[in-house]
Amino acid sequence: MDPMSQPRVLALANQKGGVGKTTTAINLGTALAAIGEDVLIVDLDPQGNASTGFGIGHKQRVHSTYEVMVGDCDLRTTVVETAVPRLHIAPSTLDLLGVELEIAGERDRTFKLRKAIQALAASQGVAYSYILVDCPPSLNLLTINAMAAADAILVPLQCEFFALEGLSQLLKTVEQVRVTLNPGLSIHGIVLTMYDARNNLSGQVVADVRQFMGDKVYQTIIPRNVRVSEAPSYGKPALLYDLKCPGSQAYVRLASEIIQREKSLRAA
Repeated sequence: MDPMSQPRVLALANQKGGVGKTTTAINLGTALAAIGEDVLIVDLDPQGNASTGFGIGHKQRVHSTYEVMVGDCDLRTTVVETAVPRLHIAPSTLDLLGVELEIAGERDRTFKLRKAIQALAASQGVAYSYILVDCPPSLNLLTINAMAAADAILVPLQCEFFALEGLSQLLKTVEQVRVTLNPGLSIHGIVLTMYDARNNLSGQVVADVRQFMGDKVYQTIIPRNVRVSEAPSYGKPALLYDLKCPGSQAYVRLASEIIQREKSLRAA
């Protein structure tokens, strides 16, 4: 298979909860689809918020990523359409909470998702350009599976006091996975979320993270935005709920920036 036709797999990971990880998965996926990419979001969080955020009810989740992880069905079978053209999702259910115990004794336990994505990419008639994996807010076996399957990690980071503390732990885990499981893994970038221009601390966090991580930090910063927070309760990405709000516009810019970064990575 032509490597250029292989999907780019980006895992959205941060062991801290409430940093805008699922919000970023939903709205970045929507923005990428809006500019012509074919996108699959793999919901690997037992809370299933990415699925809910697209209005995928529990009755529509006939098959889920849990079944993929335990080997009961392939990834293609789980995929459902969303209201966003060119964007599909593999939904999750609370069953994922028990998956770690179920597969802990298996030799390929860290490569379940990688194998599932490889099988999907090899399927006839399936051609995603991007697969975004929404990880749970912990560095558990599900997150390790996502990192083992990914080309790169996208890290949403909230503009708050302990941001850098959590980041260094995540970077250590990424490095361990790169050395032991996935030599090609890299940090695609860090996206600063929930930025509040009225708060001096937000500005200080931006400066600190840029100093620490340099050009790995995207130029685009996602502002704290009520419309973005409201959108999931309507089962819609913010870009469908209110395209003109500052949060939606920021995700459109982030998608463009990621595409540009991809082009420079391919040219390198």
